[in-house]
Amino acid sequence: MGPRQMSMLATFIKPMHREGYRFVGIFAAVTAVLFLIAEPLGWIGVGLTVWCYYFFRDPDRMTPVREGLVVSPADGVVQMIEAAVPPAELGLGADPLTRVSVFMNVFNCHVNRAPVAGQVEKIAYRPGKFFNASLDKASVDNERNGLTIRMEDGRRIGVVQIAGLVARRIVCEVNEGVHLMTGQRFGMIRFGSRLDVYLPAGVAPLAAVGMTTVAGETVIADLASTEPERRGAVR
Repeated sequence: MGPRQMSMLATFIKPMHREGYRFVGIFAAVTAVLFLIAEPLGWIGVGLTVWCYYFFRDPDRMTPVREGLVVSPADGVVQMIEAAVPPAELGLGADPLTRVSVFMNVFNCHVNRAPVAGQVEKIAYRPGKFFNASLDKASVDNERNGLTIRMEDGRRIGVVQIAGLVARRIVCEVNEGVHLMTGQRFGMIRFGSRLDVYLPAGVAPLAAVGMTTVAGETVIADLASTEPERRGAVR
């Protein structure tokens, strides 16, 4: 197989997060049973098994590494950018901070990545409800897991994994005290959800509502920039 064929294959075949092995196995087993019942049902099972694998894909990303850049922690669409008081358990204070919310649907890659480099100062899980993650109240009422990351300059950023209407498991793969690099994997959420990023005071977002983001690659803010908040326009 030549380099071109290998490149084309790599476009479609991605590494899979370990959380997916069990689910793909279950889907494959059910598919085998469906083939025994009726071949058309079996092919439907094949399609669902491929989707399950695709959901748990975990591709490598090329992260920009200039100091001060804040990257998206999730694949998806920037749904909201607004001032909001961060969850109390993050210890970021009671004053509103700019919150950038990225919504992931069931076709997005669900592996979450650190928006900045720094030490994980706090991890706080909070049980809750399972409203549609696209609703504003999901930030307050839904099950969530938050990380507070302290950067070298002492400033802190909050990133919150929020379960959605379908999501029923938040996975956090790091512990308090560890040092994360920008774009490093730290967890995932199964089957549709949302990530909130709380920027430090005075930092304007460079993302715009409606923008598609790639986890670990898309820059959503620059801590070293004085550029005003960006606005998006449909073209």
